[in-house]
Amino acid sequence: MDFGLVLQTDPPASAVVELMRRAEDSGFRYGWTFDSAVLWQEPFVIHSRILDRTERLIVGPMVTNPGTRAWEVTASTFATLNEMYGNRTVCGIGRGDSALRVAGRKPNTLARLGAAIDAIRDLAEGREAVVDGTPVRIPWIEGGRLPVWMAAYGPKALALAGQKADGFILQLADPFLTEWMVKAVRDAAAGAGRDPDAITICVAAPAYVGDDLDHAREQCRWFGGMVGNHVADLVSRYGEHSTAVPDSLTAYIKARQGYDYAHHGRAGNPDTAFVPDEIVDRFCLLGPAEAQIEKLERLRALGVDQFAVYAMHDAKERTIDAYGERIIPALTG
Repeated sequence: MDFGLVLQTDPPASAVVELMRRAEDSGFRYGWTFDSAVLWQEPFVIHSRILDRTERLIVGPMVTNPGTRAWEVTASTFATLNEMYGNRTVCGIGRGDSALRVAGRKPNTLARLGAAIDAIRDLAEGREAVVDGTPVRIPWIEGGRLPVWMAAYGPKALALAGQKADGFILQLADPFLTEWMVKAVRDAAAGAGRDPDAITICVAAPAYVGDDLDHAREQCRWFGGMVGNHVADLVSRYGEHSTAVPDSLTAYIKARQGYDYAHHGRAGNPDTAFVPDEIVDRFCLLGPAEAQIEKLERLRALGVDQFAVYAMHDAKERTIDAYGERIIPALTG
């Protein structure tokens, strides 16, 4: 199993770079950042510095979207980083949540997302793609490689990930839901004539190592609120108690009363009081290292190839170090 570190690009950018360096030294192979231009600093500028200050770390957004940048700009940005640092990027992409909604726009349609996955990958690897009806090719790219991993929750999005993406990003660490969603992605891949086992499975969630579970829950409760934004979209589309989406994913948002993106992804988010302890425990990795190793082993047995640690809490360095000293060796040795 590989491990990644996920950070918001809060200023100072130098602190993000140093945490990524610390993560690489601790055995993490991937460095991810949020991508919401209004809420945080521009990630790709910081990615270039992370790549410059590390040797092996693979870097990318978790996640970008097809709406805030022209597709050829996204592809050229990745290709430039790859030319400079040797194909050490990955494109995490989704319909768009905070990046679009905070600017008053709706997330992209799945049709547009599917077209963007194909176009961005082709352009970044030097092939021609159709962008807004026009054939485009970036002529200077040689030997570029860009895996595109898609974030998804609902049935149609999971199917699209299986049909199009090189990897699947699931932003929660509940074993039951992981098994259900991984099966949906792999079934869709097989139906599209693809090798289901060739799709990389990445589970991303907060991890907080320590014995004080009450404190850990309060530091990570924001995550249930973030996931709740996507779950609310699913309930709006499919209705409550739908056979298309498990109740174990949707039932907890009944008391949800809105969401202020000013607190997005932050400990102490006041809009996440509706998230019960049970959801925090299911969706996150909390407690001592031994308990987290046990849960990660269950996820690995379900086909998870990477666990990406959301470190948006008051113990970033301690969590990175604990993973490097105890958890990563137990899952990679």
